[in-house]
This record gives sequence, structure tokens and C-alpha cells, in this order.
Amino acid sequence: MNKLFCNTPALGIIGGMGPMASAYFQELLVRFTDAAADQQHIPSVLLNLPQVPDRTAYILGESDKSPAPVLLEAARTLEALGVSAIAVTCVTSHCFYDEVAPQIGVPWIHAVRETARYLKEKGVGKAGILATTGTIKTGLFQRELEKAGIGWEVPSPERQADVMAVIYEDIKAGRAPDMERFTRAEDSLRKKGCDACILGCTELSLIKRDHPLPGCTDVLEVLAAAAVRACGKTVKGFS
Repeated sequence: MNKLFCNTPALGIIGGMGPMASAYFQELLVRFTDAAADQQHIPSVLLNLPQVPDRTAYILGESDKSPAPVLLEAARTLEALGVSAIAVTCVTSHCFYDEVAPQIGVPWIHAVRETARYLKEKGVGKAGILATTGTIKTGLFQRELEKAGIGWEVPSPERQADVMAVIYEDIKAGRAPDMERFTRAEDSLRKKGCDACILGCTELSLIKRDHPLPGCTDVLEVLAAAAVRACGKTVKGFS
């Protein structure tokens, strides 16, 4: 711990992917912390790094610029500052977890693993995965859901194109999300027997912020709650 943090467990945040999702994560962190005064909240350091190479483009072979070196440098910077845990507010970045996490000395909170654990606790039998094509291609959610004994479905290529358009053409471009496209993708998973849908990209979390989405589990909310617990605080307002 760093004296700067008054010997209190602090959270390091690697964000900027995208910037609005990172800002929303900080709001969730404050909202989910059971605190009655400023001093009872969690100290945090956000490295807002929108210039990290595109994760999905690298995974799909459309770019030769790996995000891993930047993620590692960011994590080591936060470790040097004395944080107790690290949260990365980009789900697709978790595809590089196995490459980065062993090289740092503080835990990287695994948002996907935490989401699978949360869904298991809620008794979900089959979950639909709404995420970037990069995340889906690597099987990130699929593996963790299977470990938790939960079935899964992913959108058809046509509906996945809808998801990517909402993420990249709408939200990342600063536009309002096309709810017709989003609903088409979500409904297609419901029709496959999913009793929950995972908002498995933090850009999609911004839809749930502004629209009621019953039956959708937001990975950013799960990550924020896990971060609160990792820093020794009690979670409120999330169940």
C-alpha cells in the first residue's frame, strides 16, 4: 500500500477502451461501495488509455499490433503505485489475461470469471453472450461458463453483425445505440432458450445504464462489485 492511499487498499483501473465505459465504471464503483463518508470510499487510480491497439482487430488478424505490451506496462505502472488489485474495463482485453497477469504482482480481477460465478449463484442454466467478435472467437465466456456448469449460446453471424454495429458504429462513435439492432440480437438468443443474456462488452453496459434490460447481466456491474470486495469493502445496491 502507498501512503498516498492512507494505507487503505486501492484499486488500479486500466481504462479508455472505451472512455465512456471507464467513466461509468467509476460511477458504479462509488455507487456499489457501502460508505457514509468520503474517507470510506475506495482510493483508485485510472489509467485512461484510449490509444491501446484495438483488441478485436488484433484477435481477428486484421492488425499486427498486440495490446498486450501496453496492458502489461499499464499494470506494472499501477503496481508500482501500490494498488491492491487491478480492474480492466474492457472485456476483450481479458483475452490477454494469461499473457499479462503472471507478469504482475497484484491480482487482475477477471471480469468474465466473476460473471460466470455470479450467473451460477443466480441459478442461470443457459446464458446468451453479447460481446465483440474477438471475445466470442477466443471462447473467453464459453470456457468460463462451461466451468461453472452453465450452457451458452452466441448470436448467428447476422445478429453478431448487429452487435458489432451497435458497439463500433454507434457507442464507440459517440452515437446513440440502435436499439432495434440490439433487440434483434438479444431476442435471437432468448429464442435459443437462454434465461439470461450477458452484456459482455463494456460498451453494451452503457445501454443498460440508459434503458431497462430485464434478464441482462452487465459484466461492468459485476466487475465493479468484485472490485469493491477485492478492496475490502462491503457491496451495496448490487445483487
